Amino acid sequence: MTFAGFYAKSWRFLPLALVLGIGGHCRAEEPVSQGGVDAEALAIVEKADQIRFPVEGFQVEVAITTTLADKSVDSRKYRVLAKGNDNSVVMVTEPASERGQIMLMKGRDLWIFMPEVSQPIRISLAQRLTGQVANGDLARANFAGDYNPRIMNSETIGGDSFHVIELKAVDRTVTYQRVLYWVNKKTFWPLKAEFFSLSNRLLKRCRYEDFKPMAGKVRPTRLVMEDALKEGEQSVLEYRGMKLRDLPDKIFTKDYLKKLD
Repeated sequence: MTFAGFYAKSWRFLPLALVLGIGGHCRAEEPVSQGGVDAEALAIVEKADQIRFPVEGFQVEVAITTTLADKSVDSRKYRVLAKGNDNSVVMVTEPASERGQIMLMKGRDLWIFMPEVSQPIRISLAQRLTGQVANGDLARANFAGDYNPRIMNSETIGGDSFHVIELKAVDRTVTYQRVLYWVNKKTFWPLKAEFFSLSNRLLKRCRYEDFKPMAGKVRPTRLVMEDALKEGEQSVLEYRGMKLRDLPDKIFTKDYLKKLD
């Protein structure tokens, strides 16, 4: 198989992003700074990260349904194994024709393993996984580690008060270069996010929905990601069966990928 052929095929496995609502009254809020870091904003983002996913090792099944502007629908399923904020494995479980494809994330380094290719191939977090979902949306959900946060203001939405936080990428390797993020002031539940390109173009919007108990906390089990450039195109991510697992470090190595099933 030529590299060109592999690359073309791998794009079927690659397009990931994240999550939305609309607000009302805004008021300016002075961020708390400490050594150039907005310490209050960072604490809020860390708490929201812990709402979305456990700090401990865990496993979760993710179903992604993408609807295109022509109303055609594509469905895919993945199993995610993750430990801390910097280690994850994403395995394709459906369609059956793509089982055996695996993504490995170590820090911000990401590789894809395909059974017909002997060695894992380095890929980008920003590259498309499927529909509106980028690789980094599924493989890495560490807003606190990937972005420098700043509280911009507050909004009241549906009777609740939300921090509106601007996230700026720490470097160009992360999934998005800029994110606007709405986090509930009382619960630290994320409400929505807007994702921007390096040129500050709005790429997609995301809503966090259907909060339910999973792995010891109430978490969003449904993410709706909408294309900001193509009206009517969206991907819905549904998280099921999340459970805490003791995952040894050896799982998160390139040598171990072929042993996973």
